[in-house]
Amino acid sequence: MISRVSSRWLACSSRHGQHVSKRRLFVSCTNSFEYKVDFSERSSIKLSGGKYARLSDGCAVATLGDTSVMATAVSKSTKSSSNFLPLTVDYRQKAAAAGRIPTNYLRRELSVSEHEILTSRLIDRSLRPLFPSTYCFDTQIMCNLLAVDGINHPDILSINAASTALALSDIPWNGPVGAVRIGLCDNNLVTNPTRRELSNSDLNLVVVSAAKNLVIMLEGSANNVLQQDVLKAIKFGVKECQHIVNCINNLQKEFGKPKREFETKNVDDTNGNLETVIDSLCEIKLREIFTNVNHDKISRDTAVKDVKTEVFENLKSNFDNLNLELCSIIFDKVCKRIFRNLIFENDTRCDGRKLDELRNISCEVDLYKPLHGSALFQRGQTQVFCTVALDSIDSALKLDPMTILTSGINEKNFFLHYEFPPYATNDIGRMGPSMRREIGHGALAERGLRSVVPENFPFTIRLTSEVLESNGSSSMASICGGSLALLDAGVPISQPAAGVAIGLITNYDESDSSHIKDYRVLTDILGIEDYLGDMDFKLAGTKKGITALQADIKIPGLPLKIVMEAVEAATSAKHKIINIMNNTIQSSRKQKKDNWPVTEVLNIPIHKKGKLLGPGGINLKRIMLETGAQISSNTENDGFTIFAPNQDALNEAKDTVNKLMDEKSEPQLEFGAIYKAKVVEIREIGVMVTLYPTMQPTLVHNSQLDQRKINHPSALGIEEGHEIQIKYFGRDPVSGIMRLSRKVLQGPSSSAPRSIGGNSTKST
Repeated sequence: MISRVSSRWLACSSRHGQHVSKRRLFVSCTNSFEYKVDFSERSSIKLSGGKYARLSDGCAVATLGDTSVMATAVSKSTKSSSNFLPLTVDYRQKAAAAGRIPTNYLRRELSVSEHEILTSRLIDRSLRPLFPSTYCFDTQIMCNLLAVDGINHPDILSINAASTALALSDIPWNGPVGAVRIGLCDNNLVTNPTRRELSNSDLNLVVVSAAKNLVIMLEGSANNVLQQDVLKAIKFGVKECQHIVNCINNLQKEFGKPKREFETKNVDDTNGNLETVIDSLCEIKLREIFTNVNHDKISRDTAVKDVKTEVFENLKSNFDNLNLELCSIIFDKVCKRIFRNLIFENDTRCDGRKLDELRNISCEVDLYKPLHGSALFQRGQTQVFCTVALDSIDSALKLDPMTILTSGINEKNFFLHYEFPPYATNDIGRMGPSMRREIGHGALAERGLRSVVPENFPFTIRLTSEVLESNGSSSMASICGGSLALLDAGVPISQPAAGVAIGLITNYDESDSSHIKDYRVLTDILGIEDYLGDMDFKLAGTKKGITALQADIKIPGLPLKIVMEAVEAATSAKHKIINIMNNTIQSSRKQKKDNWPVTEVLNIPIHKKGKLLGPGGINLKRIMLETGAQISSNTENDGFTIFAPNQDALNEAKDTVNKLMDEKSEPQLEFGAIYKAKVVEIREIGVMVTLYPTMQPTLVHNSQLDQRKINHPSALGIEEGHEIQIKYFGRDPVSGIMRLSRKVLQGPSSSAPRSIGGNSTKST
């Protein structure tokens, strides 16, 4: 149901600069709407607009429960110098949305968090395929978290709000799209599960779809879910997305602005049919290059570059006032067409492989002795070096409060860091903090391995993946290498995992540009097949099921049939890869390495914790400095856990602990026995006494000093240095404090009062 208060549009026209975007600028004075999208047995998503950010090209707010996200879309009217769409997507989550104050020293939001980067990438991949290929104007999508309830996730709302904002704006875009999250709880598919439901779900799948059930983007992680269940979830998600798509279409018809007209690149082919000339000059040579299986990545790129230079030199000598920029665009177009046509003609790829054939794979483990676990995974010209570092559980990654609220994860004791240095592609570049691409690829590889790593592992695991060579699918190679490194480090993963990338080449019907006439699905794609292809579908899992997937689609949507084929091709390929990996190492290493860390639970009596800690924890610091072992409290058994880098350090640390416990050992006390105690301190609530000189002073409360009620020990004439008789009733089972009483020794009865009796035992 749409509710509209009032609407009034004022139109005017504007021109800016030489390259003019033919558009009408609409200003809304008082125009608001709200539309509710109902799902089966689930909470509704509300889409609203017309109230906020009315100077932007488009603005919309998406709400689920009490979580709301506002998305704005702005595109410049002056054309960019780029030959591609310069789209920027920024997602920001602010502490104010949760009623919090940032805990940094400035008490304000500082650098972008990893969760914000991953959400921005998620939105970008959902919107980018539907922009016209010739639209090259600077465009920015900003998603602001207005409110978060800690129950519903804001990332799905961000995609839907951004889709609505673009649909309502005058920015050329072939949307809308709808996005839902699908969970698998107790074998039932759930739409947009809450944070608690998602924590118990075996599947976390984000599905983005356009009209006519076309898949635009997929991303998710799974707890080793079977292939048929994942396919069922994709179909279900696409169906649910259609509710949102239909809603946005209705909003666009009633409230949307007319799409602006825009000019393409301002270059004129004044020299005749330049594309025909370039095609005739380079087709034969490019066909030879793309069918020469002896070429590798570097030599193939060099050969294509040489042909391009030769063509340009030929054109310069035959044409005056040649537009080299236009020639470059046409050459790239011809190159792409020839590369794709050869695959359709021969069903053979540029490196000689069949469509479903894997590249040559080799694996090595245990490369360097100081490392807890290491592996080198080589697939064609993609090479990754993976290492595993095991550390104490105190090294777990603690997440910031806003990420905890939006993702539902408090801390991580397993994390994967992905590095892509420039030399991996024979380039020169900067080295510094991880960029968005590295963070995204690392997060995908981490999701692919997270479900096979045991949750109760006594160490924190840091897995690093450094790409040494790259010619396609380095993130999936990181999963393969990471799985081998975990096995080499003795981590008892449930099953080995592997990943593979699936590509796609499509051929559209000339009479219907939206209908795919023919296509080829490519297994284990090269970098050039990714760059010149239409899809990069990454899937990871074990032989049993799927652990992660991500679909980057470069065309305006894929039919479900092609998505199903891609999943089946990836599943078959990962089985073959795991068989190859098993020839190197099949299960977790059982024989311990000398440098492996060790951990052990210390059984320290409660009343001796103070001796172990020392004043201000000085004893623990001394043990850490002398032996390298860390002692931390164990919340499970209310004790202590000792972590050491190796067995020798553990033994040395345990010797130190035993000396602390045995030092000035206390005599054993008998339950119910009567002892003579010396008063060492008078307090308001009682007296501090010692039974033996080597014992720590213990409190005898006022209520246990006399049969009568007293408010201060001085009422009984007790002073420091006096000796009194007390009866011992063991130690408190929670605090470990000795329970002593003087009053039970007074009067006719010597039995212990009920208040201090109970199930006490002898303790030293």
